[in-house]
Amino acid sequence: MEFTLNGRTVTAEPREGQSLLELLREGFGLHSVKDGCAPEGSCGACTVIVDGRAVVCCAQKATRVEGKSVVTQEGLADEARELWARSFASTGASQCGFCSPGIVMKAEVLLAKGPSPAREEIAHALLGNVCRCTGYTKVLDAVERVAAVRRGEPFPEEQSGEGVGARAPRYEATGLALGDAPFVGDLVEPGMLHGALRFSDHPRARIVRIDTSRAEAAPGVVAVVTAADVRGESRQGPLTRDRPQLVAAGETTAYVGDVLAAVAAETRAAAREAAALVEVEYEVLEPVTDPFEAMAASAPRLHPSGNVLSVSRVRRGDVDAALAGAAHVVEESFRTQFIEHAFLEPESALVVPGEDGGCRVYSQGQGAWEDRRQIASFLGVPEERVRVTQVATGGAFGGKEDLGVQCQAALLAVVTGRPVQLTLTRWESLRFHPKRHPMWLDYTAGCDEDGRLVALRARIVGDTGAYASVGDKVLERAAGHACGPYAVANVDVEATAVYTNNPPCGAMRGFGVSQSNFAVEGILDLLAERVGVDGWEIRWRNALDVGARTGTGQLLGPGVGLKQTLLAVRDAYREARYAGIACGLKNTGIGNGVTERGLAVLRPERDGSVTLFHSWTEMGQGVHTVLRQIACEELGVPAERVHVVVDTERELDTGLTTASRATVLGGNAVIDAARQLRAALDGRPLEALAGEEIRGEYVVDWTTANDAEEPVTHLAYAWATQVAILDDDGRLVKVIAAHDVGRALNPLLVEGQIEGGVHMGVGQALAEEFVVEGGVPVTETLKSLHLVPPTGMPEVECILIEEPQPEGPYGAKGVGEASLVPTAAAVAGALHAYDGIRRTRLPMKDSPAALAAVPHLVRVGGHT
Repeated sequence: MEFTLNGRTVTAEPREGQSLLELLREGFGLHSVKDGCAPEGSCGACTVIVDGRAVVCCAQKATRVEGKSVVTQEGLADEARELWARSFASTGASQCGFCSPGIVMKAEVLLAKGPSPAREEIAHALLGNVCRCTGYTKVLDAVERVAAVRRGEPFPEEQSGEGVGARAPRYEATGLALGDAPFVGDLVEPGMLHGALRFSDHPRARIVRIDTSRAEAAPGVVAVVTAADVRGESRQGPLTRDRPQLVAAGETTAYVGDVLAAVAAETRAAAREAAALVEVEYEVLEPVTDPFEAMAASAPRLHPSGNVLSVSRVRRGDVDAALAGAAHVVEESFRTQFIEHAFLEPESALVVPGEDGGCRVYSQGQGAWEDRRQIASFLGVPEERVRVTQVATGGAFGGKEDLGVQCQAALLAVVTGRPVQLTLTRWESLRFHPKRHPMWLDYTAGCDEDGRLVALRARIVGDTGAYASVGDKVLERAAGHACGPYAVANVDVEATAVYTNNPPCGAMRGFGVSQSNFAVEGILDLLAERVGVDGWEIRWRNALDVGARTGTGQLLGPGVGLKQTLLAVRDAYREARYAGIACGLKNTGIGNGVTERGLAVLRPERDGSVTLFHSWTEMGQGVHTVLRQIACEELGVPAERVHVVVDTERELDTGLTTASRATVLGGNAVIDAARQLRAALDGRPLEALAGEEIRGEYVVDWTTANDAEEPVTHLAYAWATQVAILDDDGRLVKVIAAHDVGRALNPLLVEGQIEGGVHMGVGQALAEEFVVEGGVPVTETLKSLHLVPPTGMPEVECILIEEPQPEGPYGAKGVGEASLVPTAAAVAGALHAYDGIRRTRLPMKDSPAALAAVPHLVRVGGHT
């Protein structure tokens, strides 16, 4: 067939059933069109313009564009591309950037109808485009900026400055907006094969036999591998090695995301067709899907160690005596849900085989060195034979701390001797990776006549699913933050992580704290009613400050800005007719006795530039940008002269990018390296030390376990207060988010993190839920996750409080996770103010706010 592609006539012979997305990416090498959900057509990342209309090309058969005009990002006029790139960069509209090209194309069609759309019109036009990072606020800002320029208004004057404190554009912002910056799935190697996986059909079943003969005989297939081909250790994991990368015959599956075989073929389509031909004979067993039933003595043993992964305890004082003497005591049970990360870039890996059974891995994971350790163990080779190059990640939010498909791709590459790229579909991704833990939280708390807390008891159970992931640490964090940001002298908390045959649960933004915070904030609201004060007052009376102790007993030093955040929202809360308020804290760093470090290398180059080598994954949070800004600040070089690399070629192992710690640990390491370099230069230009590598380091070795005599649970905390406001119809119209960030190293990025966190928190509060029945996901599409669309996103007012943290670079502390910790509780409080109903279970999709925020939620027979 013939059609016009980006202004020129082209000829193509699409295979039967081929989508336009596949034709554009595979046939014409146009990678600005991204595959986020094919063939669902719900995320908008693959939006192109067909005869002037915006079309999601993953849901469009290629044959339907015969004789038509197709325009991708690459085909826009140069001045249009430049304007979009500049607008997205200056407003912070791209974070991970995976969604950005599709949004640009949708907005281009909107503005072609007229350059003066209202903000509400822009939000409505983008209903079919998912952005999981930004909360849409800055996306709408960018579209408005382009529209204004097209109306003849001058481009707003951009703030100067590239060092610390500047609203500097994101690293590679232009490439992200235009789709030019490659993700793993966009990379191509000569002779590259494509991989596909065969998953289990049952959550719990003994594998009797795996027959790969039909798959091996399929057209285009080069290799099929099973557990029998694994040369090292099949079971891997970031903390507990209990997850087989390939389940063997004779073993028992633990969930429907278990991988039984992997195929390498000449094309992705051939690999997928062959994977479906792998025949498996099962002895189907009854799955264990309730964590309380799993803890019963009669329950089947799902792991050799038993069904309880961990029990975390925090105990101080005499809770029974304090409750007996309390003026007011309340009890309540809370429940939170499974939540899917919904990062826009599905799991993907590209592996190039090397000598002696080694390989080079292009990874999107959250820890290149952790990837290397597990891949080498799986392949049975020394770690030095595996090189991992970190590619910018299209969103993660904790969901890529666990291995994705790196091991299976690596085995296929080593067996075939050819590069292999393996990328999951959205349906596979939803079944495969860990989720946010659903939790059951039973709280009892007491206060004195003035509302000051005297005791708190909590029993928390988390469903950690099929494998450990980092579930023990998630429940440890839930326990450690169970008292919220409040002073409580008598504490008795127990948090249990339990194995089931549900999908695994692990790290997700908030890491157990968003769940326990929802509970403790609900308890504060109940006590406020008993005492006769409002929500602000009871929080003020109990708020932690310098010299107070956290729930774990940690004595707080400088850097506690909680009361400043409360003061910042007091008047707005009290003036609103329907408002809810909640506070939150979130640890910076893993802590709990773990030694942590930041490492960085600065290498001056002959052309006067500097290469910055560090260890943290860029996944939209802006770590490349912030560390580059610190280098600019310390060395006095312009941003365009600093290039960033994350690669295991240099030994910079600092563990996973987790716990809101990259800015603090990495920033201090860059400062150390930069100051060493500056001293070595002694006034000479950078070129004088071209090729020299200066290594910086920052070590945190002073935290302790919770049961220490004088505990230091974490190196720092971020503090927040949020107010949620409803209108007279019960719609959530505004969230005021006051956050103590220590020092806003880049206010543009900090605002983006808070806005994106609020968006995720609103989703957690109102509508999002990953539904699992009998161990099998019912939620199989992005749309069925009920993500809050741009039309449902409230206005977010960010108030940045800067109470310096002595341990942080220039006083900074983490912000990415704290941004969503208070949101759900604040929304619950606002709903109670509106209709008098206390809601203790998430999501609150029976509420008027949920029905208004997510258009496809409807009331049927009294249920939503």
